[in-house]
Amino acid sequence: MKTDNLIDALVADRTPRGKPLRWVLAAALLAGGVVSLAFFLAALGVRADIQAAVGTWRFELKVGLVLLALALAFSLCIALSRPVIPAHPGRRLLPLAALAVLAIAIELLALPSTSWASRLVGTNALVCLVAIPTLAIAPLAVMLAILRSGAPASPALAGGAAGLLAAAAAAALYAFHCFDDSPLFVATWYALAALPVIALGAAAGHRLLRW
Repeated sequence: MKTDNLIDALVADRTPRGKPLRWVLAAALLAGGVVSLAFFLAALGVRADIQAAVGTWRFELKVGLVLLALALAFSLCIALSRPVIPAHPGRRLLPLAALAVLAIAIELLALPSTSWASRLVGTNALVCLVAIPTLAIAPLAVMLAILRSGAPASPALAGGAAGLLAAAAAAALYAFHCFDDSPLFVATWYALAALPVIALGAAAGHRLLRW
């Protein structure tokens, strides 16, 4: 039996009802996301100018960034749930970093330097730092519960990846409330808001995902 087949068999054996872990994790993310969506609608809501915002490149790029982060974090989470850590797993996030750098470069070229600071600070930085971790709690809890049925070689890394995935899901919701669409703001404050979720996921994963 090839090593990859053996790894898949080990993971499948620890997955509820033998379902592929990616589908179970996707279902867990959806379930946690429904809870976060309910909280989002009750506490924050969609921004009042959403129709006008959808037609702007900054808003569309913001949504594109968080959706790309969501997809890449999901891929990373699946990879780190396996009994063998893949080589250079962090490289899966390079497309996100490249798009963020490109977006920032475009923003800097499009705006006079006198407005860079105001675009970076924005108007909702503190709300962002609170809202994204709060919205990430339910997805993170459900995904950690599912990952316990996996076989991660590094429980801390797997938990951290789950935290990144939960933060990306939360950011995808928060993006529709946030009035700050500048790539300078998104790349800075969304990333900072994700850090405590990643740290919490890593700490919880270290304790809960050992096998």
